[in-house]
Amino acid sequence: MFSGLIKSAPIPNPQISFAIKNHMFKIRIITFFIFMGLFAVVFQIGSMTIVNEEEATTFMSEFEKLVKDIDAMGIFLHNTTISLPMFIPGFGVVWGLFSAWSTGFAFSAIVSISPELAKIPPLTILFLSPFGIMELTAYSIATSRSFILIKAVYKKSNLIPFLKPTILEIGIVVGLLLAGGYLEYYMIKLIQEEAIMLPGF
Repeated sequence: MFSGLIKSAPIPNPQISFAIKNHMFKIRIITFFIFMGLFAVVFQIGSMTIVNEEEATTFMSEFEKLVKDIDAMGIFLHNTTISLPMFIPGFGVVWGLFSAWSTGFAFSAIVSISPELAKIPPLTILFLSPFGIMELTAYSIATSRSFILIKAVYKKSNLIPFLKPTILEIGIVVGLLLAGGYLEYYMIKLIQEEAIMLPGF
């Protein structure tokens, strides 16, 4: 009986399986870049927010407390705390875009205190700084995965197949943020050392 069932069971076509996986991979890449674009746009909108002097002073006071004596591991833990909730289905998309806006708002607040920084295009920080592109990549992976998961939940799909790629992507995000944290800390220390060496400091 069982042998008959085994013989009658359809044999998966390797070519069809490969085509399906290839199609899913393409959709994953497209989704990633869509969310990278969304993050950049929302960040830009946040950076265009008008910040009055009182708001800027309050923000800078809180910001200085946050970064005081922070090291590479502190930067990593801060960014990881922000990024991991971005994997939560649905909520992660909202949280990620809010984080993008708030980061842009932070840039606007800093510029209002230090107008000379206005010469730097906001998106330069994201796309041209090594740690910026690492963080942008990490956040885009997380938010796009959140979208994929909530879409699967909405369609009542089996979530088991999504478990392995999600865990893999969490590992990639943590790795990117760890490397980015150390790189950002190194660049901050380098700038501080150069500033001390300049005449008048």
